[in-house]
Order: sequence, then C-alpha cells, then structure tokens
Amino acid sequence: MLRQYELVERVRSYDPDADEGLINRAYVFSMKAHGSQTRASGDPYFSHPIEVAGILTDLKLDDETIVTGILHDTIEDTVATPEEVEKLFGPNVARLVDGVTKLSKIEAQSENERAAENLRKFLLALSDDIRVLLVKLADRLHNMRTLHHIKNEDKRRRIARETMDIYAPLAERIGMYEIMNEMQTLAFRQLEPDAYASITRRLAQLHAEGGDLVSRIGLGLQLHLADNGLEAEVTGREKHPFSIWRKMAERHISFEQLSDVMAFRVIVDDVADCYRALGQIHRRWPMVPGRFKDFISTPKRNGYRSLHTSVIHDSKMRIEVQIRTREMHLQAEKGLAAHWAYKEGKPVADIHVPWIDDLVEILDHADSPEELLEHTRMAMYQDRIFAFTPKGELIQLPKGATPVDFAYAVHTRLGDKTVGAKVNGRVVPLRTLLDNGDQVEILTSDAQTPQPSWLRFVATGKARSAIRRFVRHKERDETVELGAKIYDEIVARLPAPLSREALPRALKKLKIEDEDALMIAIARKRVGDEALMEALMPGSTGGDVAPRPAAQRRAISIRGLTPGVAYHLAPCCHPIPGDRIVGLRREDEEIEVHAIGCDLLASGIDADWLDLSWSDDSDGATARLCIILRDVAGALGTMATTLGNKGANIINLAQVHRDGSFHTFHVDVEVHDLAHLHAIMAALRAADPISSVERV
Repeated sequence: MLRQYELVERVRSYDPDADEGLINRAYVFSMKAHGSQTRASGDPYFSHPIEVAGILTDLKLDDETIVTGILHDTIEDTVATPEEVEKLFGPNVARLVDGVTKLSKIEAQSENERAAENLRKFLLALSDDIRVLLVKLADRLHNMRTLHHIKNEDKRRRIARETMDIYAPLAERIGMYEIMNEMQTLAFRQLEPDAYASITRRLAQLHAEGGDLVSRIGLGLQLHLADNGLEAEVTGREKHPFSIWRKMAERHISFEQLSDVMAFRVIVDDVADCYRALGQIHRRWPMVPGRFKDFISTPKRNGYRSLHTSVIHDSKMRIEVQIRTREMHLQAEKGLAAHWAYKEGKPVADIHVPWIDDLVEILDHADSPEELLEHTRMAMYQDRIFAFTPKGELIQLPKGATPVDFAYAVHTRLGDKTVGAKVNGRVVPLRTLLDNGDQVEILTSDAQTPQPSWLRFVATGKARSAIRRFVRHKERDETVELGAKIYDEIVARLPAPLSREALPRALKKLKIEDEDALMIAIARKRVGDEALMEALMPGSTGGDVAPRPAAQRRAISIRGLTPGVAYHLAPCCHPIPGDRIVGLRREDEEIEVHAIGCDLLASGIDADWLDLSWSDDSDGATARLCIILRDVAGALGTMATTLGNKGANIINLAQVHRDGSFHTFHVDVEVHDLAHLHAIMAALRAADPISSVERV
C-alpha cells in the first residue's frame, strides 16, 4: 500500500502544481472514515482506495481525480455524507465521488435491476465528467486483481461477467487497452477457468520449446528495418489468453491450428515512417490476405491509430505486426488519459466523447433493466465497420449494421423517417448488411414512422431502443383508445346514467392513478367488467342477490390495426376489413383479433370474447391464399401478374405441396378489404394455369 508521502510525490512528479494539501486531507479523511473495516483478503479496507489512487497516478491524472479515487467508497461504505465531502474537498470532488458511488442500497427486485440502476447513474455521471469513468475503471481493475480472495464462487463469476460485459468494453471505447486486456484476462480466469489453464499451459510449453522466440523474431524485424534505413523500436509479446480463446471460438479451431499467437509493435518517428516500415515488412515477408487494417487514415472511434498487418514469418508461423508513432503508442496505451485536460489548460467539461451521448440517449429510451443492459452491451462490445455519408462524413457502426442503424447513428429523427436507402448509389432493402467503405444515402419521408419489423434486423442499441420507444408509445396510445371504447360499452350496460363523480370514485376504489391507466387496465383485462361496473355503480351487477354476467350489447369499432402493437391480427385466420371479427381478451396480454369462423374459436378457448367491428376507415391487412397451379410453363408468372394487376402486393410465397401435375402454394398478399380480396380471387380463378384458389 502506498504511504501518504509516496502518493503525494507520485502526483507531484508529473504535476508540480498539484494541491498537496487536498491530497493529504483526503488521505487522512478516508483512513479515519474506513477505520477498522477489512476486505475479503483480510487487509485493511483503506488499502483499496489508496491502490485505486495509485493506478490513477500511473495514468498521470489531476489532483481532483486522485482525491476522488481516495474517497470513492466513503459515501457508500462509511458514515461520511455527500455534504461533508463537498464542504471539505469542494463541489467538483463531491460530484465526482457521487458519480462513482454505486447504488448498493437501492431496493430492487432483481440483480438485473440493481446492475441497470448502477449503470444508469454511472453513465449519466460520466456524460457530465469523463473522469468518473477513469476512477471507476481503476476501482474495478483493483477489485479484479483481488477477486480471488472472495470465497463465494457465484459472486466472483457475477463480478467477472459484469467486468467482461461492461467495464472492459468501456476501457476499450476510450482507448485504454492496457486496462482492458488486464480486465479481460482476470475475468476470463474466473469465467472459464479450464480454458484459461489450458491456454496458459500451452503458451508455457510453446515458450519452453521455442526458447525466447519472441525476442528473436523482434530482433530480426528491428535489424531488417535498420538495414533499410529505418530506426525503429520493436517489442513483442504473446497474445493474451482471452484474445487467443476468442479467436479459437470465432474460427472454430484448436490451439494447434491457431498460427498467430504472437504480436509485435514497431514504433517509429513519424507517420511517413509508418508506411515505409509497412512496405519493407511486406517486401520481406508475404502478407496474409485480408489481415491488413489502416487505422491511421481511418482511426477508431476512440482515437486509436495504427497500422495492423499479419505476415508469414521465416519460421512458417503467422505473426501480427502493429506499426505506429510514439504519440500513437501513448494514445493506444493510455487512451483518453493521454490527452488529459489539465496539461493543456482546458476545463475538463470541454472533453466531448460522442459515443457517451449515444449511451445517454439509450438511457432515455430503455423501458426495463434487461433492455438497458442489452442495448448498452450492444453499443459497446461489437467489432466496428466504417461507412460514409454522401458528404464524406465517417460513421462507425458494429458489424452486421444495416442502413437503418446508419440512419439512427447520424440522428434519431433521420432514423425515424427512413423509408429506403442507397448504398454506393444503388437502392437496396433496409435489411442489407453494410460493408467497410460503403457510401450510404438515406431516403426519408415525413409520413414515415419507425416500424416494429425493423427490430428483427437492426444491430445497434441506439436504433433498437429508439424503435422500441416508438412502439411502446404507439402501443400505449392504441391500448388507451381501445380501453376507452370498451369502457363506453360497459357503461352502456349500466341500469342508469353515471354521475360526474362516479369515475373519480371508481379510480380510488380500484386504486388506479388516472383515467389512462384505467383504460389500459380494462383493455388488458386487469380490471374485469363486473368489477368495473360495481366500482362505478355499486349494486349494478346484482352482487347482493346473485352474480350475473353482464352481456355486451354492441360491437366495438376498431381502427386499422398496427401489427405487433397494442392488439394484433391473429396469424391463424388472417382477418381483414370486412370480416366479422371478435377479440380474445386475456389478462395482461394483447387483444388478439380473429375472424368469426376461425378454428381456434371453435375449440372453446378460455378467454373473454369481445365483439368487435371494423371502423369505416379501416384499410389494409394481410390475407393468406392457398393457390394450386397446373405444372405448365409460366404458371407462377401468370399468378404474380394477376396479383399485380389487381394491386395486391405479395409479401410471402411458400410451396407447400408438389404432386406431379400440380403445385400448391401459400401466398400472403396485402389487400385493402374483403371486397378487394374477392376481386383478386375471382381474377385468379379466371386464369387458365390456376386450378383453384381458396382463402386459408
């Protein structure tokens, strides 16, 4: 553990103007606050915040950040208060300490809720001051270094999983690769102990068999560059166990089949020398196709710059080579901390990290703890590709991203209005996967809204959360509207008109906060018809004599439905406007709309039946047809042409049976209403190659 004077000396070694008194006061305050507390290892608890402060001095951070590291657990684990911290150390330190403090005392129903709430507060704090993230990463790194002292295996694995999913990606996103690699290695050791032991054992065997192979190859690289007039510093290392394990898993190969287990860094004076060194290496050793990446011309979103290549060395093994300048190397090792604001005299608040804004937007959109964790992990932990706007602006996206993801990455409003896309000048479907270097132009319409179907193919957390937010709002509006119609129908069954005070009294009796919440509860059948009638007009259901069901008197009109939202058209019978319809109303489920002749209804399914009718402006739904074609040339083309001529769009086509002379297809077509469907079926039956047409 660092002593008080040692900590002060480490800070003053790189920042002579640091406030020595502030650091000393924090050291004494934290020691007194933690008192006799101990860690799982048996060491005094006070050793932890001091070691965290030591990690922060390695990053050469300012005195306020060091003090935050010393004090980061005082509010959470001692009797110290935020007011006390602010009085003694100033508002900046108090704000930073509060941002780092976990919400361990919150009352949550699940581990996910606790983790999500901690993450929510943490992300909001770091959006205000990035130093919160640096302190948190140092805190988590020291906790991982001492994780083996915790006896509870489940707790160790939970902390390791959280580190792997959240904190290691966060370290990567701000370019702090040293911390990321150490976190991943320590977490991997806990999560996959057998795999970790196997890989480390094989690395040791490889090292023993080849002697100091890394040093020999590194020296050979350095001499080759020197012979060609390039002064370079070359260092080499075996790759980290987690990195090796991940490559084995991705490529589905064994350790023996993995050839590139060594990586070398070539550090030169300037950018021109980077490309010269690359040329000399490629001239001397054959390059592995597809393994070259230029992060100098197109830096990573975290500012990382370097040239990456893989070559086949004389020893017949593949090696990875990273070429960079000294400035790039400092950025790669220290990340965001390499450009710390106090060195340049700029206020910390001026440091702007765009991806944090995306995470904060996800916070605003997420509806549940699981959704927040899912979207945050998606946003942080995926390989990246680069795409360009028509004006040449570079947009970074995860692999598997689509034009919809691209649109939301540019701006949320652009994503909401997306109707199509051009990739490299060619119109493509919205589910098209983007490649590196694609130029993407988004086509928009003011009439467009986010589509629930987009959720099936979007890859970014930002896009997914924005779409889900729209769907939730749409669902709520539609559910309230439908609930209001059911409410009006229930009120019509009452024996007498309602007074104005009846509804407020009913809300209090049912313990529901407002009218909208009541309408949602009615639509979702959380409140039964009889219970509502009794709350509105006591005695109206005859409960004092004998219970009697109150029958529905008239059909409830519904507007055109939004698939997958508040209520949906049943996939078993595909009802369309013009069909006689009923709704199945179950507790806490969407209302499912069926045609009256549906086989599912005939089975006596246990649910409330709701008499429904289409409103006058209902237009558009999907109908399924069973079409039998004769086995003649052009039969399928005739069918498609007939459907097109009648304005029916084919959205799905499946061959379900083939019998020599006949082929049976199930065809899903978009139609306006029942009359439109009948006209389509009549036209199909009139076509010669079509044997029969039936609605399914």
